[in-house]
Amino acid sequence: MRVIVEADGGSRGNPGPAGYGAVVFAADGSLLAERAEGIGVATNNVAEYSGLVAGLSAARELGATEVTVRMDSKLVVEQMSGRWQIKNEALQPLAHAAREIANQFDDVTYSWIPRAQNAYADRLANEAMDVQAGKRAEQPAPVDTAAPAPWTGATGTPTRFLLVRHGQTELSVERRYSGRGDVPLSDTGLQQAKAAAARLAGMEFGAVLSSPLGRTRQTAAEVASAAGHTVEIHDGLIETDFGGWERLTFAEAAERDPELHRRWLGDPSVAPPDGESFDTVHARVRRTRDDLVQRFAGQTVVLVSHVTPIKSMLRIGLDAGPSLLFRLHLDLASLSIVEFYPDGNASVRLVNDTSHLNG
Repeated sequence: MRVIVEADGGSRGNPGPAGYGAVVFAADGSLLAERAEGIGVATNNVAEYSGLVAGLSAARELGATEVTVRMDSKLVVEQMSGRWQIKNEALQPLAHAAREIANQFDDVTYSWIPRAQNAYADRLANEAMDVQAGKRAEQPAPVDTAAPAPWTGATGTPTRFLLVRHGQTELSVERRYSGRGDVPLSDTGLQQAKAAAARLAGMEFGAVLSSPLGRTRQTAAEVASAAGHTVEIHDGLIETDFGGWERLTFAEAAERDPELHRRWLGDPSVAPPDGESFDTVHARVRRTRDDLVQRFAGQTVVLVSHVTPIKSMLRIGLDAGPSLLFRLHLDLASLSIVEFYPDGNASVRLVNDTSHLNG
């Protein structure tokens, strides 16, 4: 997977109060991640290199294999390309750190761009310096309604959840409700699990947790084995209990209980016959989130689960309503990333990425 990293840094005084900004885009231009931080008193060049390190680190965390770096710093681009020597001793450790990360990709290229084309990273750097100075970051003028929202100013080290949906099963092929029924992965599902494991093996994480159901345990076992971890079971990650609709198709459930099924689609407090409502699932996932954030504070953890719990975790991160459950699509063996900060902020970094299944 090739991504584009744009990075910038600035110093108000050179040296003076400094900060950096970095953003990662997919090849199609969609936003994957952004990073920004005030770094105290430093020079412009130190801030720019710090932005590069942060951008490359974010790309690595996303599992990228190839990176195109775009910066408006001629110095950084030429030095990282090997055409200029690095004589400044303050820059040498940063350049070394950037190269250490860059060496983990299959390919990294560096390109100089005019400052006007690096506006996103520049804005993040300035907002980071504003936050560092105790100022409220100015909101940019609403030029493009499709532009990503500005950095939130979240502080502290977040707890990052790498959310993996299990691979294909016989019931998912037939598009049947699959809740507490313990169905195994199909042959295709096992290959999907191995592909997800290979993707995650290039990312750093401290633990692998799984729903207790077989399809998630199989998927989690592949992920854990590829990274040298073991699997911990967490009941809070289990799928919705669809009760009497288990193994039925949408049409079959609607035919069996037409009025209840209609109300269930519009009201998260309504449960299937002898089953579990989405409100109940959401409350369970919120308790699970609270437990895991406390246990793994500031760490990165893989959570292998099912479509509804993963949607609920993303819903918490987005502070969204229950309609997200019906409007968000999650593919089998997909990867999503959400971060929860100690100050109460949250950031959804990735949703439904299946690039590892396309190889």
